[in-house]
Amino acid sequence: MEFSGAKLALFIGDDLLVVQRDDKAEIPYPGHWDLMGGGREGEEKPEDCALREAWEEVGLKIPEGDICWSRSYSRPRGLVWFFVTRQPPELVKQIKLGDEGQCWSLMAPEDYCGHELAVPHLAQRLQDYLDEAGTA
Repeated sequence: MEFSGAKLALFIGDDLLVVQRDDKAEIPYPGHWDLMGGGREGEEKPEDCALREAWEEVGLKIPEGDICWSRSYSRPRGLVWFFVTRQPPELVKQIKLGDEGQCWSLMAPEDYCGHELAVPHLAQRLQDYLDEAGTA
């Protein structure tokens, strides 16, 4: 399957885990609140890409079977996948920020969707999920 990358909306309890992007002019959306994810490596599947990024960015090993929603989207760089997983609140104790990002935070999903520093297309993807899941 051809795709360029994947993102993961990772819920810890009722809140969304977000990472504030580095404040570097050469990256897209510097300083914005981001979700876990990134570019495909090798021949990995979309789910593997998103889950690897969660491990690298926040130190959480999420089983593929815990993905509860997925959808692909067309972006300028090609097809990308958006996944959702819901994890128990106690997982917050295991979060460890990797080498990308300034800090992490938990945010109500509705707050993320309306936040001025949310990555705009990711806020829309999350809203798609919330609308479909009936949680908005």
